[in-house]
Amino acid sequence: MSGLDWGVIIAFFLLMVVIGFWSFNKVQGSKDFFVAGGKLPWWLGGISHHVGGYSGAVFVAYAGLAYTHGFSLYVWWAIPIVLSVILGAYIMAPRWSKLRTKLDIESPTEYLAMRYNVPTQQLVAWSGVLVKLFDVGAKWAAIGLLLNVFTGIPIVYGILLSGIVSLIYITVGGIWADLWTDFEQFIVQIVAGIVMFFVVLSQMGGWGSITGIWDKLPEANSQPFNEPYTLGYVLVFVFIVFFSYNGGTWNLAARYIASPSGNEAKKSALFSGILYLVWPLILFFPMWAAPLILPNLEDPTQSYALLTQELLPAGLIGLVLASLFAATMSMTSSDANTISAVITRDILPVMSGKFKGLDQKKSLKIARIVTFTFTFLTLIIGIFSDNFGGVLGLLISWFAALVGPVSIPMLLGLLPAFKYSDSKAAISSIIAGLAMFALTKYGVDWALYVELGAPIFTSGLVFIGLGLLNRNKPVKPEIEDMLSAISKSDEELAKDSKNITPSL
Repeated sequence: MSGLDWGVIIAFFLLMVVIGFWSFNKVQGSKDFFVAGGKLPWWLGGISHHVGGYSGAVFVAYAGLAYTHGFSLYVWWAIPIVLSVILGAYIMAPRWSKLRTKLDIESPTEYLAMRYNVPTQQLVAWSGVLVKLFDVGAKWAAIGLLLNVFTGIPIVYGILLSGIVSLIYITVGGIWADLWTDFEQFIVQIVAGIVMFFVVLSQMGGWGSITGIWDKLPEANSQPFNEPYTLGYVLVFVFIVFFSYNGGTWNLAARYIASPSGNEAKKSALFSGILYLVWPLILFFPMWAAPLILPNLEDPTQSYALLTQELLPAGLIGLVLASLFAATMSMTSSDANTISAVITRDILPVMSGKFKGLDQKKSLKIARIVTFTFTFLTLIIGIFSDNFGGVLGLLISWFAALVGPVSIPMLLGLLPAFKYSDSKAAISSIIAGLAMFALTKYGVDWALYVELGAPIFTSGLVFIGLGLLNRNKPVKPEIEDMLSAISKSDEELAKDSKNITPSL
């Protein structure tokens, strides 16, 4: 890392802080802070959804898989996301936006109190907060590790540098700061990725190397399926990412909720899906070629960082490192904003009556305090992650196991076909999914795709099955009304002036 590289990194972080304070004037209340006042442009929402869907793991863990497993990475990772997001553009994305229009929600879990009941909402909300508390902490630690690989400075400095910058801009500017820093991060990623693509292309002999490298690599690297990433794994992964990328991952749902209309949310999702189709082919090419440039690496996860140091001149190394920071900071900051919405709108009002019925100004004050506190706690976890030993990994593993089962009642609860699945079905499905996770992880040695998909499949079967048993029971009128409203077109919804008031 030269002085020029450090200059690029510092300029990147300063611009993020400037964007945060610039966004301050756009935030007049909690609605602006959490859902951009429902005024998110489709193109910005699509970019934010895209960059918020992956972290620096792409440049570390996935770079290692590209090194060892080749093209199958695109087949099992990118293609399922493309299919899931584009399908979700027609089925799920518009419904999130219409929920805001109809129920005036500001968080992804706010509607659950009406759709099921308050206990179900609280179970989902608390589960998600705990997941992200440890998950975001682990991501800060990963950022520190990235900086350590490039520069050799202690991991804690990387955590503090990225964490404090994020803490400032997300607390000051809310989702608007998050969205525009996502845009900045997207531009940095595109420029850095294209630079790496052309440098490696030149190193390998020009345009012909796009297809030519595969003859020089192990035969398995050119195959669409490479054990353990089989066709069965891909099919299971499609199912999982459909729920994750269409709202099960809350920060991605927030992008759709912030859209002005269902049509705008759909366009946003389609744009994100197209980016996932095209961009990974450019991003992954240097990773696929890495075994030819850096053969026999003991740790393939360092391949992208080593390629950068090997091939790029001063200044461009800093640009690539900035893109690695950008990928992770986009996810962590959007997580912090969305979790703050859940705590402010859904958890605190249940814990204490003094948080109910707050006006937009008071709610904004609470939102900023919650955002600061949550982000600060995740930084503490990231800094002291080594002291947890294997405990942190265990906690993340178990809490992450909740994400799939929790997404079943969240997303299927938006569809009229599952209107008979009530709160008992929702809670039972979450418990069943977690029990299946325990069985597959510790009880029986299954194939990887079975272990991956069994918890969410189990949750889905329980949720749907209990709903079928309830099909002769009446559905509450307000639930019927809500499901009918969010299934209508934007034009039909505009004509319907009837308001639905959540019964908390």
